Amino acid sequence: MSELTHGSIPEIFGSMVFNENVMKERLPKDVYKALKKTIMESKALDPAVANIVANAMKDWAVSKGATHYTHWFQPMTGITAEKHDSFISPTEGGNVIMEFSGKELIKGEPDASSFPSGGLRATFEARGYTAWDPTSYAFIKDGTLCIPTAFLSYSGEVLDKKTPLLRSMDAINDQALRILKLFGNTEAKRVNTTVGPEQEYFLVDKKYYDERKDLQYTGRTLFGAMCPKGQEMDDHYFGTIKSRVSAYMKELDEELWKLGILAKTKHNEVAPAQHELAPIFTTTNIATDHNQLTMEMMKKVAGRHGLVCLLHEKPFDGVNGSGKHNNWSMSTDLGENLLEPGTSPRENAQFLLFLTAVVKAVDEYQDLLRISVASAGNDHRLGANEAPPAIVSMYVGDELGAVIDSIENGTSYIDVKREKMGGGAAVLPPIPKDTSDRNRTSPFAFTGNKFEFRMLGSTFSIACTNIMLNTAVAEELRVFADELEDATDFNDALSALIKREITAHKRIIFNGNGYDDAWVAEAEKRGLLNLKSTPDALPHYTDEKNLKLFQRHGVYTECEMHSREEILLEEYYKTLNIEALTMLDMNRKQIFPAVVSYSKELAEVTLGKKSLGIADCAEAELLSKISALAVELHAADGALEAASAGAAKLSDATELARYYHDTVLPAMNELRRVADALEVLTAEKYWPFPTYGKLLFGV
Repeated sequence: MSELTHGSIPEIFGSMVFNENVMKERLPKDVYKALKKTIMESKALDPAVANIVANAMKDWAVSKGATHYTHWFQPMTGITAEKHDSFISPTEGGNVIMEFSGKELIKGEPDASSFPSGGLRATFEARGYTAWDPTSYAFIKDGTLCIPTAFLSYSGEVLDKKTPLLRSMDAINDQALRILKLFGNTEAKRVNTTVGPEQEYFLVDKKYYDERKDLQYTGRTLFGAMCPKGQEMDDHYFGTIKSRVSAYMKELDEELWKLGILAKTKHNEVAPAQHELAPIFTTTNIATDHNQLTMEMMKKVAGRHGLVCLLHEKPFDGVNGSGKHNNWSMSTDLGENLLEPGTSPRENAQFLLFLTAVVKAVDEYQDLLRISVASAGNDHRLGANEAPPAIVSMYVGDELGAVIDSIENGTSYIDVKREKMGGGAAVLPPIPKDTSDRNRTSPFAFTGNKFEFRMLGSTFSIACTNIMLNTAVAEELRVFADELEDATDFNDALSALIKREITAHKRIIFNGNGYDDAWVAEAEKRGLLNLKSTPDALPHYTDEKNLKLFQRHGVYTECEMHSREEILLEEYYKTLNIEALTMLDMNRKQIFPAVVSYSKELAEVTLGKKSLGIADCAEAELLSKISALAVELHAADGALEAASAGAAKLSDATELARYYHDTVLPAMNELRRVADALEVLTAEKYWPFPTYGKLLFGV
């Protein structure tokens, strides 16, 4: 790859994207205006306009070396999907021309039968449709024009993550505009939620990855004793980036920039071999698309450097796992951040109303936020002193917390840095923009003009979290707007509303150490949910209040919600089943034979020494320890096999998820405990796969 210069970065940025600059250059003015109107107002595109756009898009893509196109969509697998078709069309004389119509741009028809549907679709009901999302730019990847699309079944059920995300964005837009009008803002035509998802990941040498069945099949190490050095010296975090990793990061940046992805920050994370990439904020829909592309590119570019990128939430036991921080905010099309304190009482009253809506939403729908981050992988990470606990709470900082206290108590707020200030929402004085420190133990922390939701696992699509967050906040804004629109005195009603709702939902605010055991007891006193595992959380998905929430705002139907609950439960127990089977395979074919071989060597040495009259020897003592553990290993293997076989008696997804959590997972942990103890005692030349030392420090 050629070296990038400072001046060439703007030239390559977005070079593989059919963005506004390309549209202006290649589309007639009237067509460009029609397309922009479609994007801005979310209206249907005229077929005649679609044909012109499609032809221009095809010509541009061909000029960039593309030969195929695909409708790029996001099924409920959590990853992306694509079916490629070439641009060629036959002509007389056995020749071909390159064609792409508006119909092909707007709608595709992939097979829907083999994607997760949670019972929405039978296998024989194969027809599914993809529909172009013009709010997300088309791009070129691997010689193919990729068109971001929604994915629906033949009968109209939503089969993807993009469609409900777009619906949730419309919901919060509709309700936020109602609130803005109450404050006299009639100029804003659109309120968008924006997200900047920070992405953590591990890099390991491919030659070691290729020797580990667990990494290949499950993405995490199912066995592995911790090596002598981990992260305890705090020397990896923000440390000097190794040259091999730096070369990888450089190429990754370039590939992402070509796709118009605003990759901004890169650094070493806390654990050895762990790193992070953070982008600049953009609208939630585009941020979701970009994050899916980022994860794909992380893996693809790693292969070019002889590396493997691990995105599992907990690939290594004993060191930090990987999360994804969802930095969420709301902004108008005029550039006003609605979660940024203003410079006037009126602006701060508006800020406090939106803040109150978020506080109430997080409190009333804490179960949904927990569900949005629930998975077998993330269960290993949450509450493990490296990530927020499974209890959802909010951090607002001391200064904003004092403002909230003054509102609740009806007292004056005193800013010790300046002067005494009057209380009450309508006359609230300026609030400093940096109203809080960062609390890394908080699941949902206010960081000045946004909220950082830190519970997401590193493999997650950010769509689910933002669907739930957008819809929950939209609901509270709806309730607020209904009340305030009917008020005779807006200022009095506003002050009363904010005070009432802050008082009612203040229990969700916690500015202390979320890792402290005392917080668990305190949260229980406050009546907060502690949904420790995925099987604990998922049954709440279809609680009556949640069904009503999504149906009221047109985000999900009741059937679509039940299907998603089913899919998440199946994903959980199928993941554990694959892990259990992989453990049995590795133990029987690799670990146990290795222990037997080493035991044989020790036995031969022991017998040799005894023949020389040496009764007591270290080899005999070590052999005794290993033999005892080998017996435990064999027993644990049998217990895991029996536990896994027991699942065959169950058919209900909820029961299966609970069974795997309560019965299979403990058996897996016991087999690992014994195997890891044997690894510590077994000579390195006998151990059948690379150790943590090689994996974490081998790059």
